[in-house]
Amino acid sequence: MLWGLDPIFSAFARLYVRDILQMTESTQVPGIYFYNSHPIYKVDVLGTVVYQREREDFFCYGVDDGTGVINCLCWKNDVFKEEENSSKSGVKPSDGGFNPVSELKKLRQAQQSRCRLEIGELLRVRGPVKTSRQQREIMASCFYKVNDPVMAVQIAWMMEVPQLYRQCYDKPLELQPTATGESAVSSIGKATNIIKDFFKQKSVSRFRPYDVQDLLQPLIPRQPQTAPADQEPVAGPSACQQLRQLLKDALKILQDEGIVYRKVKSQDELYHVTAQDKDLLIAVKDIIKGGLQEREVCRQGLPHPAHPVCSQAALQPECEQSRTGAGPQITGVQQ
Repeated sequence: MLWGLDPIFSAFARLYVRDILQMTESTQVPGIYFYNSHPIYKVDVLGTVVYQREREDFFCYGVDDGTGVINCLCWKNDVFKEEENSSKSGVKPSDGGFNPVSELKKLRQAQQSRCRLEIGELLRVRGPVKTSRQQREIMASCFYKVNDPVMAVQIAWMMEVPQLYRQCYDKPLELQPTATGESAVSSIGKATNIIKDFFKQKSVSRFRPYDVQDLLQPLIPRQPQTAPADQEPVAGPSACQQLRQLLKDALKILQDEGIVYRKVKSQDELYHVTAQDKDLLIAVKDIIKGGLQEREVCRQGLPHPAHPVCSQAALQPECEQSRTGAGPQITGVQQ
């Protein structure tokens, strides 16, 4: 897969909540989502808490950034749990002077205050996107409360995110050629290699073309939306048509190589992977086993002379004698 060539794939994408909720999930790799052909699995969100629930092991916050509300699951760390237990048990304050235990407790309380938020406070959360119970949510790997009394952080965020959309997210991925100016392999060769790697990684036994179509999207160059004023627009196949044609050519090559095949040609384009087809392997084993049994039967004295294999083996000596011109010898003549 060429997803790793997209720098957005390994970064926390600063997307609007509306786009996070509308992203399409990959059918091959759960947990990977696509925004404008960019593979995304972790995001960075800043918004206002509109609802909150606290459980023994995690906080559940509803974050609203102005475009939508998404559920954020924020797990409590071990230090947080220990501090809660110590606060319940109670610690006697020191009589005076510097007490490291009390200072450490104050530091942990400050950390707790940044993790426990109330409705109306500002929260920043980072983490992978998951779909649980048919609802999109963020599994927070890092979250904290943002103190923004004059809204400076929110204003900077609202100015930075549209710029990221224009420069990165709204631009399709374009794979650059190698330093020599020539690509290592053609687009069809890359497509077949991507599909082969997918078969090996996921142990796919059967599939349909739309199951592997998303894998080939980075190979399709996108045409610019606006052409220069002095240049006439040139009609050509759309990106969707190019993707379908590339997929069709790649599947034809895989069929010619014997890697995939179709049992029945119908409107339902169901392909089977040869190496993972158990029925085909059983049939091949039965054929090999039957051939070995027939050969063993012929070697043991032809108990079934009507069998075509055995009959052919029995006629071989006579055919060899007729070719050499020596007929069968007559030992005696009956008077």
